[in-house]
Amino acid sequence: KRLQTDVIDLYYLHRWDKQVPIEESVGALGDLVRAGKIRSVGLSEVSAHTLRKAHAEHPIAALQTEYSLWTRNPEIAVLQACRELGVSFVAFSPVARGFLCAPMDVSAFDAKDIRRSMPRFAPDHYAANLKLLPAYNAIAAEVGCTPSQLAIAWLLHQGDDILPIPGTTSVEHLLDDLGAVNVTLTGDVLARLDALINQHTVQGDRYNAQANSEVDTEVF
Repeated sequence: KRLQTDVIDLYYLHRWDKQVPIEESVGALGDLVRAGKIRSVGLSEVSAHTLRKAHAEHPIAALQTEYSLWTRNPEIAVLQACRELGVSFVAFSPVARGFLCAPMDVSAFDAKDIRRSMPRFAPDHYAANLKLLPAYNAIAAEVGCTPSQLAIAWLLHQGDDILPIPGTTSVEHLLDDLGAVNVTLTGDVLARLDALINQHTVQGDRYNAQANSEVDTEVF
């Protein structure tokens, strides 16, 4: 009622319950499509294997998974699976949960800030990761964009089928993020970014053990 609609365009299974076969969960969502209550089905943080099984049960329109310079897990398999199946890839946390925007005081995170439980933001790991930012910021200055725009532009250059969804509560930050569509990166700049920030140069897992048990993404 609040959205003034009687149908949901894209309905995500945000966390797959691994105790239930994916075919059963997606089959139930397919029933909602046939009933006219939703128009398409999406999945979140599942592996290429799970995506293929789900897609065989009912067409999957979109898959959302964290993807950024510092989270490359989709490159293992699921990004290619999306392309083979014609599934849109929605990249959440494209600015690395704020890491690629500016240095932050991790000790000052609000009690409800989910980053408090993420290993990459633990003091030791974060101190090591901070060493990547000066060279990263220098590339942004060279390109003539903000660090946030550089992060999102890198994603946009990975393929036309990749849809970054930055999250913010600030209009100023939103406008900054939108400016990424006007940033063009050369092959040399892309190569330098790839070499600077990747799964080998970033310290710490993206989730703690509990959160990792709740997702189905491939890991390096």
